[in-house]
Amino acid sequence: MVLREVDNEFTIDCLLLAGRIMIESGAETYRVEDTMLRMAHSQNMLDAQCYTTPTGIIFSLGKTQPTRITSISNRVTDLQKIALVNSVSRRLTSHMITLEDAYDELKSIQKTNYFLPTYIQVISAALASGCFLIMFKGGWSDFLFACLAGGLGFLVLLMINDLTKVKFFSEFTASLVVGSIAVFAVKYGHGTEIDKIVISSVMPLVPGILITNAVRDLMAGHFMSGMAKGAEAFLTAFAIGAAIAVTLSF
Repeated sequence: MVLREVDNEFTIDCLLLAGRIMIESGAETYRVEDTMLRMAHSQNMLDAQCYTTPTGIIFSLGKTQPTRITSISNRVTDLQKIALVNSVSRRLTSHMITLEDAYDELKSIQKTNYFLPTYIQVISAALASGCFLIMFKGGWSDFLFACLAGGLGFLVLLMINDLTKVKFFSEFTASLVVGSIAVFAVKYGHGTEIDKIVISSVMPLVPGILITNAVRDLMAGHFMSGMAKGAEAFLTAFAIGAAIAVTLSF
């Protein structure tokens, strides 16, 4: 009986680790619950139940086992980790690997940083902003200013977020930088269309995946998670809009 409880504890640790990685990497709520339950069923835990929110996971094996809870404090967008956890889950449910192997792989995934270096992220944001400008039918004369505003804005976002860990403040400050560059570029005759520069430069800051996940969770019936993610996306959009409005008002 004691050995069985130890086995169950290890299994739950593995399942909670998988769910935690997915939530922290920006996965949809229904995907997290489905992954954890599939992994549990592969270990003959047919009575397993899971309740997931953007800030925590509650997992239970039934009346005979204590309910386990893990809290989630940090969330980013890392699709690579989500894909890797899904791969581990599929191989575990297909009995291609053991639970111990799955746990070791999940620990490795959790510890590994799959993000590109900061300078590559900034360059990518700058080029994306310039490409958005052309897509929005802006002039080539504004291309460099859109790249400059988008790149510097994204760099400020990363720096402020590392210093304060306050998402709203980092997005507000980054948008202030974007708006200021666009205003000065047009004011001194170097740029032509301030609206196109601003819109294209804030695109790397827009929470597109968060909005998509909120809608998908709502469609899947996870109303609490969908509303929570929708509120977070609204705050991000409000921070961007407020910063641009403050910049243009001056």
